[in-house]
Amino acid sequence: MAKSNILALFLSLLMLSAAAALDVDVTKHGAKQNADISQALRDAWKEACAATTPSKVLIPQGTYQLSPVTMEGPCKAAIELQVKGTLKALTDPANVKDAGSWVSFNKIEHLTVSGGGTFDGQGAVAPSECEKDDYCKKRPINLSFNAITNSVVQDVTSLNSKQFHINVIGAKNFTFQRVTVTAPEESLNTDGIHVGRSSGVTITDSKIGTGDDCISIGDGTQQMEINKIDCGPGHGISVGSLGKYQNEQPVVGIRVRECNISNTSNGVRIKTWPASYPGTASDLHFEDIKMNNVSNPILLDQVYCPHNQCNAKVPSRVKLDRVSFKNIRGTSATAVAIKLACSGGVPCEGVELADISLTYTGPEGPIKSECTNIQPKTSGKMNPPPCIASAAPSGSANPGRRRLSFNF
Repeated sequence: MAKSNILALFLSLLMLSAAAALDVDVTKHGAKQNADISQALRDAWKEACAATTPSKVLIPQGTYQLSPVTMEGPCKAAIELQVKGTLKALTDPANVKDAGSWVSFNKIEHLTVSGGGTFDGQGAVAPSECEKDDYCKKRPINLSFNAITNSVVQDVTSLNSKQFHINVIGAKNFTFQRVTVTAPEESLNTDGIHVGRSSGVTITDSKIGTGDDCISIGDGTQQMEINKIDCGPGHGISVGSLGKYQNEQPVVGIRVRECNISNTSNGVRIKTWPASYPGTASDLHFEDIKMNNVSNPILLDQVYCPHNQCNAKVPSRVKLDRVSFKNIRGTSATAVAIKLACSGGVPCEGVELADISLTYTGPEGPIKSECTNIQPKTSGKMNPPPCIASAAPSGSANPGRRRLSFNF
């Protein structure tokens, strides 16, 4: 009996020892507070990634400097980066790579990023050589996730990125939950979370306020769920822009539900370029959205042309199909609360509005809808009233190109 107890204790200690060996603290690799820990993090990651059982890299509480670093996969087993402290990017432009990212994760399966810590890009204090440029390759992205599979990011904050906060490319089955993204309203091109060429991405229960889109969805994104997001300030939640580049992949199956959008320049938006390359976006649904002082609460914009850097007279060639806006309510900061501007060359199909309840009390006149090249299907309560097509005037060769509006 005694021998059995001793053996059990020995096995327990052995298992505890093995488990402890898989927790790699960056301080054991020389990381110190208020100093650059990039090499210590690389060494800790390399050790953990080589483990054949699940492992964890720990950044303990405290404040640390960090120059650009990449966590490279594939790893031999599931791996977690647990950030409990605050990581601060370097502000000297000499330490920033052109067109790069500050913290990157590449080709990893079963990754977890967690811990309640903060990735502070220090964009609010870093000097910039391109303040007037909307997109500047010299500004790094805070967090980049490339070819990540069956993974989760949770309970972390991205603060004051110099460009996009979180960029996701080539992911499969990837969840973001309880993530906070914060940047000044005036900061350029600081999208909260951008997703492209990925499938099965979920963003939920998160708070995002930036100087650009809270969430932006690029080409090739399929079967994406966005729910329970507090968005604002910023530019709202956007599909696109699409059509600017050749060989863009279809966007299919985007569902945005149960979100609160406040004090943004757009609400829920689909945007494609005029004079675009061909493309498609279908099965796009926005439902149960609450607006608070939002400009352009519902916007389908196929003449998206910022800074007039395109030929707006040539129709977009991105085909939109099966698009719905349902149970959207709250307050608009603009008289035009619903604007549907479809392509005159590749008509939208299957656009539906249902149970819209928006109000406006500003100086621009009564709340209204505007539509171009589209007569949406409508149902339920509608405020503002939807655009209603009238008979084309005699001799009109292309009545579909008329702009229709309805005031209330």
